[in-house]
Amino acid sequence: MKRRTFLAGMVAVPVAGCGLSGTSNSGSSAGGQVTGEITFQTWSLKPKYTDYVNGVIDAFQQQHQGTTVKWVDQPADGYLAKVMADASAGTLPDVINVPPDLSFPLAKAGQLVDLDEVARDAKPEYLENAWQAFEIPGQGGCYGFPWYLNTGPLFYNKALFRQAGLDPDKPPANFDELEQYALKLAEKNIAILGQTPSIADFGLYGVKLFENGEFTFNEPKGVELVESYKRMYDAGALIPEALTQNYTGAGTKFMAQQTAMNPGSAYDLGKFKTDAPSLYANIGITTPITNTGSANMFLHGVSVPKSSKNQATALAFGRFVTNAANQVAFAKLASIFPSTTKGGDDPYFTTEDGSDEARVRVAAAKQLKTAVNYTPVQFSDQMREALLQQLADAMLGKKSPKEALDAAVEECNRLLK
Repeated sequence: MKRRTFLAGMVAVPVAGCGLSGTSNSGSSAGGQVTGEITFQTWSLKPKYTDYVNGVIDAFQQQHQGTTVKWVDQPADGYLAKVMADASAGTLPDVINVPPDLSFPLAKAGQLVDLDEVARDAKPEYLENAWQAFEIPGQGGCYGFPWYLNTGPLFYNKALFRQAGLDPDKPPANFDELEQYALKLAEKNIAILGQTPSIADFGLYGVKLFENGEFTFNEPKGVELVESYKRMYDAGALIPEALTQNYTGAGTKFMAQQTAMNPGSAYDLGKFKTDAPSLYANIGITTPITNTGSANMFLHGVSVPKSSKNQATALAFGRFVTNAANQVAFAKLASIFPSTTKGGDDPYFTTEDGSDEARVRVAAAKQLKTAVNYTPVQFSDQMREALLQQLADAMLGKKSPKEALDAAVEECNRLLK
Protein backbone atom coordinates (compact mmCIF):
# COMPACT_ATOMS: atom_id res chain seq x y z
CA MET A 1 0.00 0.00 0.00
CA LYS A 2 1.63 3.23 -1.14
CA ARG A 3 1.71 5.57 1.81
CA ARG A 4 0.13 8.45 -0.07
CA THR A 5 -2.76 6.48 -1.54
CA PHE A 6 -4.12 4.59 1.44
CA LEU A 7 -7.25 6.75 1.31
CA ALA A 8 -8.26 5.03 -1.92
CA GLY A 9 -9.91 2.26 0.06
CA MET A 10 -11.81 4.53 2.42
CA VAL A 11 -15.34 3.31 2.96
CA ALA A 12 -17.98 5.53 1.40
CA VAL A 13 -20.57 6.37 4.04
CA PRO A 14 -23.33 8.90 3.37
CA VAL A 15 -23.06 11.73 5.86
CA ALA A 16 -26.08 13.54 7.25
CA GLY A 17 -25.49 17.20 8.13
CA CYS A 18 -22.63 16.90 10.57
CA GLY A 19 -22.68 20.30 12.21
CA LEU A 20 -19.55 19.26 14.04
CA SER A 21 -18.18 21.35 16.85
CA GLY A 22 -14.90 20.94 18.66
CA THR A 23 -13.93 21.90 22.16
CA SER A 24 -10.18 21.83 21.61
CA ASN A 25 -8.29 25.04 22.24
CA SER A 26 -7.90 26.25 18.70
CA GLY A 27 -5.99 29.41 19.47
CA SER A 28 -2.52 30.07 18.19
CA SER A 29 0.52 31.27 20.04
CA ALA A 30 1.73 32.82 16.78
CA GLY A 31 -0.03 36.07 17.65
CA GLY A 32 -2.74 37.87 15.74
CA GLN A 33 -6.50 37.61 15.71
CA VAL A 34 -8.38 34.57 14.44
CA THR A 35 -10.37 36.33 11.76
CA GLY A 36 -10.47 36.84 8.02
CA GLU A 37 -10.36 34.41 5.08
CA ILE A 38 -8.13 31.37 4.53
CA THR A 39 -7.98 28.59 1.92
CA PHE A 40 -7.91 24.96 3.01
CA GLN A 41 -6.63 22.41 0.46
CA THR A 42 -7.31 18.66 0.79
CA TRP A 43 -6.23 15.64 -1.18
CA SER A 44 -9.04 13.78 -2.95
CA LEU A 45 -11.76 14.00 -0.28
CA LYS A 46 -14.59 15.05 -2.60
CA PRO A 47 -17.26 13.87 -3.12
CA LYS A 48 -17.25 11.16 -0.41
CA TYR A 49 -16.55 13.50 2.47
CA THR A 50 -18.00 16.78 1.25
CA ASP A 51 -20.63 16.95 4.00
CA TYR A 52 -18.11 16.07 6.69
CA VAL A 53 -15.56 18.72 5.68
CA ASN A 54 -18.25 21.36 5.20
CA GLY A 55 -19.54 20.51 8.68
CA VAL A 56 -16.11 21.07 10.20
CA ILE A 57 -15.73 24.37 8.34
CA ASP A 58 -19.18 25.57 9.45
CA ALA A 59 -18.40 24.72 13.07
CA PHE A 60 -15.09 26.59 12.94
CA GLN A 61 -16.70 29.66 11.39
CA GLN A 62 -19.43 29.62 14.05
CA GLN A 63 -16.85 29.36 16.82
CA HIS A 64 -14.76 32.14 15.27
CA GLN A 65 -17.09 34.81 14.00
CA GLY A 66 -15.58 36.83 11.21
CA THR A 67 -13.68 33.92 9.67
CA THR A 68 -14.21 32.40 6.23
CA VAL A 69 -12.68 29.10 5.14
CA LYS A 70 -12.57 28.44 1.41
CA TRP A 71 -12.21 24.72 0.74
CA VAL A 72 -10.30 23.49 -2.35
CA ASP A 73 -10.01 19.76 -3.03
CA GLN A 74 -7.38 18.53 -5.48
CA PRO A 75 -7.50 15.13 -7.24
CA ALA A 76 -5.01 12.47 -6.20
CA ASP A 77 -3.33 12.39 -9.62
CA GLY A 78 -0.79 15.14 -9.89
CA TYR A 79 -1.16 16.33 -6.30
CA LEU A 80 2.58 16.31 -5.63
CA ALA A 81 3.30 18.32 -8.77
CA LYS A 82 0.50 20.77 -7.94
CA VAL A 83 1.80 21.44 -4.42
CA MET A 84 5.40 21.85 -5.58
CA ALA A 85 4.35 24.19 -8.41
CA ASP A 86 2.38 26.34 -5.95
CA ALA A 87 5.37 26.36 -3.59
CA SER A 88 7.66 27.52 -6.39
CA ALA A 89 5.23 30.25 -7.34
CA GLY A 90 4.63 31.34 -3.75
CA THR A 91 0.91 30.58 -4.01
CA LEU A 92 0.42 27.75 -1.52
CA PRO A 93 -2.99 27.68 0.21
CA ASP A 94 -3.13 28.74 3.87
CA VAL A 95 -3.66 25.18 5.13
CA ILE A 96 -2.57 22.18 3.06
CA ASN A 97 -3.21 18.45 3.47
CA VAL A 98 0.14 16.63 3.17
CA PRO A 99 1.81 13.39 4.25
CA PRO A 100 5.21 13.64 5.96
CA ASP A 101 7.23 12.97 2.81
CA LEU A 102 5.55 15.88 1.02
CA SER A 103 5.98 18.21 3.99
CA PHE A 104 9.72 17.42 4.03
CA PRO A 105 10.86 19.28 0.87
CA LEU A 106 8.65 22.24 1.77
CA ALA A 107 9.95 22.40 5.34
CA LYS A 108 13.55 21.91 4.23
CA ALA A 109 13.12 24.88 1.88
CA GLY A 110 11.87 26.98 4.81
CA GLN A 111 8.32 27.26 3.47
CA LEU A 112 6.34 25.79 6.41
CA VAL A 113 5.58 27.17 9.85
CA ASP A 114 7.38 25.30 12.65
CA LEU A 115 4.67 24.16 15.05
CA ASP A 116 7.22 23.51 17.77
CA GLU A 117 7.76 27.26 17.79
CA VAL A 118 4.26 28.67 17.35
CA ALA A 119 1.92 25.93 18.64
CA ARG A 120 4.03 23.93 21.08
CA ASP A 121 1.13 23.65 23.53
CA ALA A 122 -0.67 21.52 20.91
CA LYS A 123 1.95 18.76 20.97
CA PRO A 124 0.50 16.83 23.98
CA GLU A 125 -2.84 16.56 22.17
CA TYR A 126 -1.37 14.19 19.56
CA LEU A 127 0.26 10.77 19.70
CA GLU A 128 3.99 11.25 20.12
CA ASN A 129 4.83 9.00 17.17
CA ALA A 130 2.44 10.95 14.93
CA TRP A 131 3.90 14.32 15.93
CA GLN A 132 7.43 13.00 15.36
CA ALA A 133 6.49 11.89 11.84
CA PHE A 134 6.32 15.56 10.81
CA GLU A 135 9.73 16.45 12.24
CA ILE A 136 12.85 16.76 10.10
CA PRO A 137 15.33 14.23 11.47
CA GLY A 138 18.48 15.88 12.75
CA GLN A 139 17.09 19.37 12.25
CA GLY A 140 14.22 19.57 14.73
CA GLY A 141 10.91 21.33 14.36
CA CYS A 142 7.48 19.92 13.52
CA TYR A 143 5.84 20.99 10.28
CA GLY A 144 2.37 19.49 10.32
CA PHE A 145 -0.56 18.84 12.65
CA PRO A 146 -1.05 15.04 12.44
CA TRP A 147 -4.46 14.21 10.99
CA TYR A 148 -5.60 10.73 10.04
CA LEU A 149 -3.62 7.53 10.55
CA ASN A 150 -3.85 4.00 9.25
CA THR A 151 -2.38 0.64 10.01
CA GLY A 152 -3.81 -2.80 9.83
CA PRO A 153 -3.51 -6.51 10.29
CA LEU A 154 -2.04 -9.14 8.06
CA PHE A 155 -4.67 -11.36 6.45
CA TYR A 156 -3.98 -14.95 5.48
CA ASN A 157 -5.89 -17.78 3.81
CA LYS A 158 -6.40 -20.66 6.24
CA ALA A 159 -7.49 -23.01 3.46
CA LEU A 160 -4.20 -22.51 1.59
CA PHE A 161 -2.27 -22.99 4.83
CA ARG A 162 -4.03 -26.32 5.41
CA GLN A 163 -3.34 -27.33 1.82
CA ALA A 164 0.38 -26.89 2.48
CA GLY A 165 0.24 -28.76 5.78
CA LEU A 166 0.65 -25.60 7.88
CA ASP A 167 -1.21 -24.92 11.12
CA PRO A 168 -3.93 -22.41 10.14
CA ASP A 169 -4.02 -21.05 13.69
CA LYS A 170 -0.29 -20.29 13.90
CA PRO A 171 0.64 -17.75 11.19
CA PRO A 172 4.20 -16.41 10.88
CA ALA A 173 5.09 -13.64 13.31
CA ASN A 174 8.53 -12.56 12.06
CA PHE A 175 10.51 -12.59 8.82
CA ASP A 176 12.32 -15.87 9.50
CA GLU A 177 8.97 -17.61 9.96
CA LEU A 178 7.62 -15.84 6.88
CA GLU A 179 10.29 -17.48 4.73
CA GLN A 180 9.73 -20.89 6.34
CA TYR A 181 6.00 -20.69 5.61
CA ALA A 182 6.63 -19.37 2.11
CA LEU A 183 8.85 -22.29 1.16
CA LYS A 184 6.31 -24.79 2.51
CA LEU A 185 3.52 -23.16 0.51
CA ALA A 186 5.70 -23.06 -2.60
CA GLU A 187 6.05 -26.85 -2.44
CA LYS A 188 2.32 -26.94 -3.23
CA ASN A 189 2.68 -24.27 -5.93
CA ILE A 190 1.11 -21.62 -3.71
CA ALA A 191 2.56 -18.09 -3.65
CA ILE A 192 2.60 -16.42 -0.26
CA LEU A 193 2.96 -12.77 -1.35
CA GLY A 194 2.19 -10.49 -4.25
CA GLN A 195 4.89 -7.87 -3.69
CA THR A 196 8.60 -7.39 -3.17
CA PRO A 197 9.56 -5.49 0.01
CA SER A 198 8.86 -1.77 0.30
CA ILE A 199 11.13 0.61 2.17
CA ALA A 200 8.80 0.22 5.16
CA ASP A 201 9.38 -3.56 5.10
CA PHE A 202 13.09 -2.87 5.46
CA GLY A 203 12.22 -0.84 8.55
CA LEU A 204 10.01 -3.63 9.91
CA TYR A 205 12.91 -6.03 9.39
CA GLY A 206 15.13 -3.86 11.58
CA VAL A 207 17.27 -2.25 8.87
CA LYS A 208 18.83 1.16 9.52
CA LEU A 209 17.29 3.15 6.71
CA PHE A 210 18.78 6.62 7.03
CA GLU A 211 21.69 7.93 9.08
CA ASN A 212 23.90 11.02 9.07
CA GLY A 213 22.10 12.58 6.16
CA GLU A 214 22.10 9.63 3.76
CA PHE A 215 20.30 6.38 3.02
CA THR A 216 21.89 3.26 4.50
CA PHE A 217 19.45 0.42 3.79
CA ASN A 218 22.20 -1.49 1.96
CA GLU A 219 23.65 -2.42 5.34
CA PRO A 220 23.97 -6.17 6.16
CA LYS A 221 20.43 -6.51 7.53
CA GLY A 222 19.05 -5.02 4.32
CA VAL A 223 20.99 -7.51 2.26
CA GLU A 224 19.68 -10.33 4.48
CA LEU A 225 16.10 -9.29 3.73
CA VAL A 226 16.64 -9.22 -0.04
CA GLU A 227 18.42 -12.58 0.09
CA SER A 228 15.38 -14.01 1.87
CA TYR A 229 13.02 -12.63 -0.78
CA LYS A 230 15.30 -13.97 -3.50
CA ARG A 231 15.04 -17.48 -2.01
CA MET A 232 11.27 -17.12 -1.83
CA TYR A 233 11.07 -15.85 -5.41
CA ASP A 234 13.23 -18.68 -6.74
CA ALA A 235 10.97 -21.19 -4.98
CA GLY A 236 7.84 -19.68 -6.57
CA ALA A 237 6.59 -18.06 -3.35
CA LEU A 238 6.17 -14.64 -5.01
CA ILE A 239 3.95 -14.07 -8.02
CA PRO A 240 5.79 -12.92 -11.19
CA GLU A 241 3.82 -9.66 -11.28
CA ALA A 242 5.50 -8.65 -8.01
CA LEU A 243 8.50 -7.49 -10.07
CA THR A 244 6.50 -4.99 -12.11
CA GLN A 245 7.12 -1.43 -10.93
CA ASN A 246 3.59 -0.16 -11.33
CA TYR A 247 1.88 -3.38 -10.20
CA THR A 248 -0.97 -2.68 -7.77
CA GLY A 249 -2.90 -5.93 -7.95
CA ALA A 250 -1.58 -7.76 -4.89
CA GLY A 251 -4.87 -7.28 -3.07
CA THR A 252 -6.84 -8.60 -6.04
CA LYS A 253 -4.64 -11.70 -6.20
CA PHE A 254 -5.26 -12.34 -2.52
CA MET A 255 -9.03 -11.97 -2.95
CA ALA A 256 -8.85 -14.42 -5.85
CA GLN A 257 -7.02 -16.82 -3.47
CA GLN A 258 -3.93 -16.81 -5.67
CA THR A 259 -1.69 -15.68 -2.78
CA ALA A 260 -1.80 -16.80 0.83
CA MET A 261 -1.07 -13.55 2.70
CA ASN A 262 -1.69 -9.84 2.25
CA PRO A 263 -1.50 -6.76 4.46
CA GLY A 264 -4.69 -4.78 4.78
CA SER A 265 -6.99 -2.63 6.84
CA ALA A 266 -9.59 -3.40 9.47
CA TYR A 267 -12.14 -2.31 6.92
CA ASP A 268 -11.17 -4.87 4.27
CA LEU A 269 -13.25 -7.55 5.98
CA GLY A 270 -16.48 -6.06 4.70
CA LYS A 271 -15.12 -6.18 1.15
CA PHE A 272 -14.07 -9.80 1.60
CA LYS A 273 -17.51 -10.70 2.91
CA THR A 274 -19.24 -9.07 -0.06
CA ASP A 275 -16.86 -9.70 -2.96
CA ALA A 276 -14.99 -12.86 -1.91
CA PRO A 277 -17.25 -14.93 0.37
CA SER A 278 -15.23 -18.13 -0.06
CA LEU A 279 -12.10 -16.28 1.06
CA TYR A 280 -13.99 -14.68 3.95
CA ALA A 281 -15.01 -18.14 5.17
CA ASN A 282 -11.32 -19.03 5.48
CA ILE A 283 -9.85 -15.68 6.47
CA GLY A 284 -7.14 -15.60 9.10
CA ILE A 285 -6.22 -12.38 10.89
CA THR A 286 -2.87 -11.74 12.54
CA THR A 287 -0.52 -8.91 13.50
CA PRO A 288 1.92 -7.52 10.92
CA ILE A 289 5.19 -9.31 10.27
CA THR A 290 7.88 -7.43 12.19
CA ASN A 291 11.25 -8.02 13.78
CA THR A 292 11.01 -4.77 15.75
CA GLY A 293 7.77 -5.28 17.66
CA SER A 294 6.24 -2.14 16.14
CA ALA A 295 3.84 -2.09 13.21
CA ASN A 296 4.01 0.30 10.27
CA MET A 297 1.93 3.47 10.25
CA PHE A 298 0.64 5.60 7.40
CA LEU A 299 -0.48 9.15 8.10
CA HIS A 300 -1.53 12.48 6.68
CA GLY A 301 -1.44 15.90 8.27
CA VAL A 302 -2.13 19.57 7.63
CA SER A 303 0.62 22.17 7.34
CA VAL A 304 0.60 25.97 7.34
CA PRO A 305 2.92 27.71 4.85
CA LYS A 306 4.89 30.75 5.97
CA SER A 307 3.48 32.54 2.92
CA SER A 308 -0.02 32.56 4.49
CA LYS A 309 -1.15 36.15 5.00
CA ASN A 310 -3.42 34.99 7.82
CA GLN A 311 -1.27 32.61 9.85
CA ALA A 312 -3.19 32.98 13.11
CA THR A 313 -6.43 31.81 11.50
CA ALA A 314 -4.66 29.13 9.46
CA LEU A 315 -3.01 27.69 12.58
CA ALA A 316 -6.26 27.81 14.51
CA PHE A 317 -8.09 25.99 11.72
CA GLY A 318 -5.34 23.38 11.30
CA ARG A 319 -5.57 22.60 14.99
CA PHE A 320 -9.37 22.61 14.89
CA VAL A 321 -9.75 20.21 11.95
CA THR A 322 -7.35 17.79 13.65
CA ASN A 323 -8.76 17.99 17.19
CA ALA A 324 -9.99 14.84 18.93
CA ALA A 325 -13.72 15.36 18.35
CA ASN A 326 -13.38 16.05 14.64
CA GLN A 327 -10.87 13.24 14.09
CA VAL A 328 -13.06 10.65 15.83
CA ALA A 329 -16.07 11.71 13.75
CA PHE A 330 -14.00 11.42 10.56
CA ALA A 331 -12.60 8.03 11.55
CA LYS A 332 -16.11 6.63 12.08
CA LEU A 333 -16.95 7.55 8.49
CA ALA A 334 -13.79 6.26 6.84
CA SER A 335 -11.18 3.53 7.08
CA ILE A 336 -8.84 5.64 9.21
CA PHE A 337 -7.87 6.21 12.84
CA PRO A 338 -7.40 9.41 14.86
CA SER A 339 -3.93 10.74 15.66
CA THR A 340 -4.93 12.44 18.90
CA THR A 341 -4.15 11.07 22.34
CA LYS A 342 -7.80 11.17 23.39
CA GLY A 343 -9.25 10.02 20.07
CA GLY A 344 -8.17 6.43 20.53
CA ASP A 345 -10.00 6.27 23.87
CA ASP A 346 -13.39 6.46 22.17
CA PRO A 347 -15.33 3.18 22.73
CA TYR A 348 -15.49 2.72 18.96
CA PHE A 349 -11.76 1.94 19.06
CA THR A 350 -11.60 0.15 22.41
CA THR A 351 -14.73 -2.03 22.62
CA GLU A 352 -15.47 -5.17 20.63
CA ASP A 353 -19.04 -6.12 19.74
CA GLY A 354 -18.35 -9.72 18.76
CA SER A 355 -17.79 -9.00 15.07
CA ASP A 356 -14.54 -9.64 13.22
CA GLU A 357 -14.58 -6.06 12.02
CA ALA A 358 -14.64 -4.66 15.55
CA ARG A 359 -11.98 -7.10 16.72
CA VAL A 360 -9.61 -6.00 13.98
CA ARG A 361 -10.44 -2.31 14.43
CA VAL A 362 -9.74 -2.46 18.18
CA ALA A 363 -6.49 -4.37 17.63
CA ALA A 364 -5.35 -1.89 14.98
CA ALA A 365 -6.15 1.10 17.20
CA LYS A 366 -4.09 -0.40 20.00
CA GLN A 367 -1.30 -1.16 17.53
CA LEU A 368 -1.14 2.48 16.43
CA LYS A 369 0.01 3.69 19.85
CA THR A 370 3.42 2.10 19.27
CA ALA A 371 3.43 2.04 15.45
CA VAL A 372 6.20 3.71 13.47
CA ASN A 373 6.15 5.60 10.20
CA TYR A 374 9.07 3.58 8.86
CA THR A 375 9.19 5.35 5.51
CA PRO A 376 11.83 8.10 5.83
CA VAL A 377 10.41 11.54 5.09
CA GLN A 378 13.23 11.95 2.58
CA PHE A 379 12.08 8.94 0.54
CA SER A 380 10.39 10.15 -2.66
CA ASP A 381 8.38 8.35 -5.32
CA GLN A 382 11.42 8.45 -7.62
CA MET A 383 13.39 6.66 -4.94
CA ARG A 384 10.62 4.10 -4.52
CA GLU A 385 10.77 3.35 -8.24
CA ALA A 386 14.57 3.03 -8.11
CA LEU A 387 14.35 0.55 -5.24
CA LEU A 388 11.67 -1.52 -6.98
CA GLN A 389 13.75 -1.73 -10.15
CA GLN A 390 16.85 -2.86 -8.28
CA LEU A 391 14.84 -5.44 -6.32
CA ALA A 392 13.49 -6.81 -9.59
CA ASP A 393 17.04 -7.17 -10.88
CA ALA A 394 18.01 -9.00 -7.70
CA MET A 395 15.05 -11.38 -7.93
CA LEU A 396 15.87 -12.16 -11.57
CA GLY A 397 19.52 -12.80 -10.76
CA LYS A 398 20.78 -9.88 -12.85
CA LYS A 399 22.52 -8.54 -9.74
CA SER A 400 23.36 -9.93 -6.33
CA PRO A 401 21.20 -8.60 -3.46
CA LYS A 402 24.18 -6.56 -2.26
CA GLU A 403 24.84 -5.09 -5.72
CA ALA A 404 21.16 -4.25 -6.15
CA LEU A 405 20.90 -2.49 -2.79
CA ASP A 406 24.17 -0.65 -3.33
CA ALA A 407 22.80 0.66 -6.62
CA ALA A 408 19.47 1.61 -5.03
CA VAL A 409 21.14 3.47 -2.17
CA GLU A 410 23.50 5.25 -4.56
CA GLU A 411 20.58 6.43 -6.68
CA CYS A 412 18.48 7.47 -3.66
CA ASN A 413 21.36 9.50 -2.25
CA ARG A 414 21.91 11.10 -5.67
CA LEU A 415 18.23 12.05 -5.81
CA LEU A 416 18.39 13.35 -2.24
CA LYS A 417 21.18 15.75 -3.18
